[in-house]
Amino acid sequence: MTGLEPFGARLRRAMDERGPLCVGIDPHASLLAEWGLNDDVAGLERFSRTVVEAMAERVAVLKPQSAFFERFGSRGIAVLEKAVEEARAAGALVVMDAKRGDIGSTMAAYAEAFLRKDSPLFSDALTVSPYLGYGALEPAVQLARESGAGLFVLALTSNPEGGEVQHAVRADGRNVGATVLAHLAAENAGEEPLGSFGAVVGATLGDLSSYDLDINGPLLAPGIGAQGATPADLPGVFGAAVRNVVPNVSRGVLRHGPDVVALRDAAERFAQEIRASVAAR
Repeated sequence: MTGLEPFGARLRRAMDERGPLCVGIDPHASLLAEWGLNDDVAGLERFSRTVVEAMAERVAVLKPQSAFFERFGSRGIAVLEKAVEEARAAGALVVMDAKRGDIGSTMAAYAEAFLRKDSPLFSDALTVSPYLGYGALEPAVQLARESGAGLFVLALTSNPEGGEVQHAVRADGRNVGATVLAHLAAENAGEEPLGSFGAVVGATLGDLSSYDLDINGPLLAPGIGAQGATPADLPGVFGAAVRNVVPNVSRGVLRHGPDVVALRDAAERFAQEIRASVAAR
């Protein structure tokens, strides 16, 4: 298997050239309705193609939410495959937001679905859940390394329910979220210019200075826009690690559709604000 250049290197270059912004492709029913589209496969396809047309040549990362495609069955998956293919062909990195997590051969099969180079759903990175034990992710870690892909591991998420697991304290006195970050730092040790194994860390969480976010890898940060966080909040949340943050904006950009120019303008505004916030650190 011939791998790509490592995801971390490709991501660093894309963020430097296009701006540190990830735009979600989240075709949930209410957003389809806002765009004047039916909640069916035709509406799903129109929505996805419009976002890819507007964004894929301009933003660093596009992040399709797999669930909103899966709900339409095989026809929805076919739309997702096409969106991934067209986005990558236009130069965007694709992070598949599928949050897979399992053990053994099942985890390996999930990894093959999204991280094997000849898979129709091959993505530059995949979101995964470590809550069956970080070691259970090993099949995905191995395949990502072989294929030049990356992972974003749920560590400190923006949903309020996450704290009951992520803030739980282990016998060694370190909480679960910090343990996940430590595992990722070990995966990325010695990688330049950036490791390929990132963490999902919510931009809405406030001061995280008690955590070591210097994992030498990217930090995917949901919560900008509709969830209440702003680009100006990023330095206060992420501190010295802010340059490695990949802020994710979904509704804040997508609500400007279906007009392609309006979508592009919204994404550019966010990218400029994020650049200015990071530079001010």
